[in-house]
This record gives sequence, C-alpha cells and structure tokens, in this order.
Amino acid sequence: MTTSGYGREAIPRLWVFDFDGTISSIVPDRQSARLHPEWRKLLDDLSRTPGSSVAVLSSRSIEDLSRRVPSPGVILGGASGLVWRLPGGHEIRPGNVAKTRREKSRAVLAPLLSRLCSFPGVDVEDKGWSVAVHYRHVRPEASAMLEPLLEELNQTPGIRVFRGPSVSEVQLLPQVNKSFGVRRLCRFLGIDPSKAQLLYAGDDENDAVAVRWVLGKGGIAFCVGKPMNIPGVRFVETPVDLARAVRELAVIVPR
Repeated sequence: MTTSGYGREAIPRLWVFDFDGTISSIVPDRQSARLHPEWRKLLDDLSRTPGSSVAVLSSRSIEDLSRRVPSPGVILGGASGLVWRLPGGHEIRPGNVAKTRREKSRAVLAPLLSRLCSFPGVDVEDKGWSVAVHYRHVRPEASAMLEPLLEELNQTPGIRVFRGPSVSEVQLLPQVNKSFGVRRLCRFLGIDPSKAQLLYAGDDENDAVAVRWVLGKGGIAFCVGKPMNIPGVRFVETPVDLARAVRELAVIVPR
C-alpha cells in the first residue's frame, strides 16, 4: 500500500471526520444512521497507514457514536470533542467543574426546551453535553411559528447554538465546538498542527468552525452536501464522493 501521496512520510497526518452527513448519509430517523460501507473500509485503511491518526468527531454521545463506528483503530470524539475514546478503550472525559457549568445551562434552558417539546413535529434530543432540537417533521405551514422559539434559543445567554440540516444544536458549554475538539485532540496526541498535515470534513455550522481552523493551519478541509462560504474549502456532494477524494489524497487503492 502506497502512502506517499499525502506528503512526506516524516510528517504526521491527522484525518478527522464528522459522522452525520459526512461519513453517514442523512436519514429521516437519526437512530437509523449508519456508517457508509465505503467508509468502514476506508477508516480501517487510513488507521493502518504509518504516521496517520484517524478520528471521527461528532456531537453524538460517545456511547452512541461507538455503536455506529465499529473501527478499532479509529479515535472517537463525542460531544464535539469533550469526550474521547482511544483505540483500546481508554476514555478522556470532562471534570466536575465542567459538569457543574453544564447543569447551570441546562436549568436556564429548561422552560424554553419544555415549550419546544410541545411544538408539533419538534423532537428534543438530550445528548448529555448538548441538546439537539430536531424540526425535520414540522409541517411547512407551522415553520413560521417555530422560528421565534428558535431565535429565543439563539439568544439565550451562556450557551451556543449551531444550525444543521433541520436541527439546532445547543452546546451547553459555549466554548465547545468542533474546532475545540480538533485542538484538544492535537494536544493529547502531541501533534503540533503547524508541523502536521491536517484534514477535516463536515457538513454543518459546527463543522465550519473546525474547517476554518484547519485551513488556517494550512490543512485540507471538505464540506459535504452543501457548500460552505469559506475560502479554500473543497465541496463534495455525498459521503461516497468524499471517500473517493480522501482515497486519492491518501493514495489508497480500494480493496
């Protein structure tokens, strides 16, 4: 297997991929999301490449993500990078200070989330360190009535909201996002981002924060499904298209 296509062998490489909509197709029922078969092979191939570290970074919980990415050599990041599971099973989790701040934010949000739960077609998903407000099934004629509630959510102090396809993702700790996750990953892997080759791929506002950071470090970034208005980001339409592009960069021939 040739590995020289993505730079010189001496330079460490870090490949980081979002899950939903990036290496898994968007589906009407989020519980049905599965790693695309093309990506199962590719993640295994990348993780076997000398000098490479491979991670899947998601806002899903680490327990949820690990069931969907059965690749033993891949690092898994849940809660946008607050929780990590390394190959072999070792986990890195936030401490009590972060947990206390999370519960304060949850208490502030509780009345608004209760109102959103009662809105027809809205599904509020508690992920532990974030809350996802799904509105894919809201009827079109009711969307105008939902928008003020989503705007109220955006304006709530002490949190941060990222929009995705038919979802608003509420980060209970406002400093946490996918960029935070990638930077944290670099620190505990001992990777200097200015001396490594970074690649990030994602599809929503949370991913866009990481995309900007990786591009700023001279790395490569992909957006999937919908173009991002970020100079330098590469656009692909589907997870399969992304897999082909990544294989070309890594010079890995499909098995």
